[in-house]
Amino acid sequence: MNRVVVITGASEGIGAELAKRLGAQGDAVVLAARRAKELQQVADAIGSRAFPVVADVTQRAQVEALRDRALERFGHVDVWVNNAGRGIGVHVLDLTDEQVDEMLAVNLKSALYGMQAIVPHFQARGRGHLINISSVLSRVPSVTYRSIYSASKAALNTLTANLRMDLRAQYPNIHVTLVMPGVVTTRFAQNALGARPSVSPARIAAQTVQEAVEPIVNVIEHPVPEIYTNPASAEFVQRYFQNVAAFEEQFATHAR
Repeated sequence: MNRVVVITGASEGIGAELAKRLGAQGDAVVLAARRAKELQQVADAIGSRAFPVVADVTQRAQVEALRDRALERFGHVDVWVNNAGRGIGVHVLDLTDEQVDEMLAVNLKSALYGMQAIVPHFQARGRGHLINISSVLSRVPSVTYRSIYSASKAALNTLTANLRMDLRAQYPNIHVTLVMPGVVTTRFAQNALGARPSVSPARIAAQTVQEAVEPIVNVIEHPVPEIYTNPASAEFVQRYFQNVAAFEEQFATHAR
């Protein structure tokens, strides 16, 4: 039986491409984003199995309404993908309260609202798959001007792991996956707030959005706790934790 998949941040980038891939293989996809025109364009490209819902996922009530509309339309949800997010280019000492609050709202609280909205439905069914899209920068401080973005994603990592542990014993058929893309050729950097420095964020080749989405499609078929969309990212992260001082010295010249 084909799945019902809810994807936030589905108007472009990874969310849009994932929706197209899943729709092409017969899944029903519920698309959520704030921009109605762009969201409808993605839905039109998918066809009748796409259900666009305009929603601001930084608002808990709108996330709950998204869940309710998905259930009203399809009767159940099999997979929920918390993909909505936004970057910012500001170093730690330059951050304002407003910038911190916005990044936490977009990158952390929106995913928390999604988790709290959909997991009780999964518990009632005894199965389901929650996927949270994070970033390699949540593990490695190689791009210091992404400071609060990286911190918000690191917090998302922790919430994801703790939820997985909470569910493990009683709900073995509810899967919780953390996905960590690296550099992906989307409009993420152009849409980021603040400055957009020209330095290379990491010494890892950028992936196309299609390349980044392929592992996400695979993890829906074969759930695991966490994945990097780029195999080179795992080695990159391992090098950091093996020798933090050496790694940071190497990247210090790229911090500004």
